[in-house]
Amino acid sequence: MKVNRIVTKIVVRLFFLLLLIALVPPFLQGDQAKLQHIYLSFHYKWQMVFPAVLILGFISLLIICAIKKYKEADLNWLLVLNTVILTAYGIAIYIRIYHMM
Repeated sequence: MKVNRIVTKIVVRLFFLLLLIALVPPFLQGDQAKLQHIYLSFHYKWQMVFPAVLILGFISLLIICAIKKYKEADLNWLLVLNTVILTAYGIAIYIRIYHMM
């Protein structure tokens, strides 16, 4: 029963750590001119639905799991799955933006 609590906390903390690491390099370089000319364009408006659902799902699951103090195993595993998919999506976006610079 405690395994899902530990795994959930590790995965969420790892996600926040990776998010922090991804945000640091553009601010440390000091050259913001590279980032000003990068645009993410979506061909269709519905393509923005998937990232929005992932982010809103992550926020809501994180809040629900924190309120219930990670006692619900099903919610914990849903949060782990959502975090892993969100991490993979974030890494893909980061790699795409990094190649544009």
